[in-house]
Amino acid sequence: MSHYTPAHEDKPHDECGIFGIYAPGQEVANITYFGLYALQHRGQESAGITVSDGRKLNTVKDVGLVAQVFDDPTKMAALRGDLALGHTRYSTTGSNKLANTQPMVYEHPQIGPIAMGHNGNLTNYRQLRDELEEKGVVFDTSSDTEVILRLIGQTPGPDLKTVLRRSLPRLEGAYSLVFITRDSVAGVRDQLGFRPLCLGRMGEGWVLASETCALDTVRAKFEREIDPGEVVIINKDGVESFIAQISLRKAACMFEFIYFARPDSQMMGKNLYEARRRMGRELARQMPTEADVVISLPDSGTPAAHGFAEESGIPIREGLIKSRYITRTFIQPSQSLREAGIRLKFNPVRPVLEGKRVVIVDDSIVRGNTSRQIVELLRWAGATEVHMRIASPPLHYPCFMGIAIGSKKELIAVGRTEAEICEVIGADTLAYLHMDGLVKAVGHTIDNFCLACFDGEYPVSVPVQLEMDKLALEPKVRAQPAGRPGA
Repeated sequence: MSHYTPAHEDKPHDECGIFGIYAPGQEVANITYFGLYALQHRGQESAGITVSDGRKLNTVKDVGLVAQVFDDPTKMAALRGDLALGHTRYSTTGSNKLANTQPMVYEHPQIGPIAMGHNGNLTNYRQLRDELEEKGVVFDTSSDTEVILRLIGQTPGPDLKTVLRRSLPRLEGAYSLVFITRDSVAGVRDQLGFRPLCLGRMGEGWVLASETCALDTVRAKFEREIDPGEVVIINKDGVESFIAQISLRKAACMFEFIYFARPDSQMMGKNLYEARRRMGRELARQMPTEADVVISLPDSGTPAAHGFAEESGIPIREGLIKSRYITRTFIQPSQSLREAGIRLKFNPVRPVLEGKRVVIVDDSIVRGNTSRQIVELLRWAGATEVHMRIASPPLHYPCFMGIAIGSKKELIAVGRTEAEICEVIGADTLAYLHMDGLVKAVGHTIDNFCLACFDGEYPVSVPVQLEMDKLALEPKVRAQPAGRPGA
């Protein structure tokens, strides 16, 4: 079945946000709810919360936004306990249905019930699933999250620490995980650190979250990031840490810095708003242009637009107003309504644009649908020139680590020069940020990051079939696998 991506959704998508809390005596479900609100940008398709009352795990989850899933106060009233796990999801190739929503819960024969939330994508999920099915394990979903949970469920051990020590080395790919049992919360990060996970202190309690903005929302004090390959277990005895997989190198996803994470979050010791502002400054140095006004494609292009304006000396204005009430849609409208999608999302401010030479700054271009329609919108509003500036290098390769960049044939930059891309989107000029400028802006050496979507150098081995499917430039007919990833 084909998947329609609305024009205003023409961005890479991360998979999800996770939040865990151990705070006896506090309203952990309500705190988790607010934490998920802060992480809503990481996934808008489903949400869920699991709470332990010391005897059993109670879960509420459904398809929809956080506010839609928890729209009935009685749902929250049923979630009482001292520790909780929350998850908000964006599916990649796994389907968006109730069975795939998280947290997922499994009964371990020695530990008891375990709930898990997952951000990332396993590259060896098919191998693990085949092995488990040969042992008689029956799967209920098409998610690689269930593969992780079933593997843990089949791993013997008297406690969570032992089970995780034995099972986590089997996983390959990108994953940050949060677990809860009857009495413990645990956080896990893969050995390369693809996906973020941080630890915060809240009074006598502890919080795990995908981003520091969630800690700020619940007034938890940021303590540190979970290290690549590290496991942190929190319970009545305090915080215990150990290394499950030795990290030989780091490969943090560069798109966390460029787009995914909220600009008020901190990662790898850097504030993301400041990093993105520096990207804009580097872009202005690299490709200066004569213009009357700088605008951003809100909200993701705004920090870089500020930096571009500061460096270039061109005034910045709000040239596009973004509707705050447009959410993801699952209808497949007519062609005329598809073309109207961008007008639902953005409306031009004509006095800012009319008769002006406009620089518009965005963080990235994937398929080019949004960029083309935005250029048309700016010209309709009276802009005499439109200069597109992109605060990242062009995307040439798909992602196998949990980002919804499906295949090379979807990427506008594949097989085209900048001049040809510029012609496709209808701008007067187009420039991407060079890699050296990007690295300078983030303030870390290049070998700390995964840059595979730019250069094709994947830091983990990719199964041949997956590679053939995603790297093919021409569509081909093939049978769908029985189980597909999508945490």
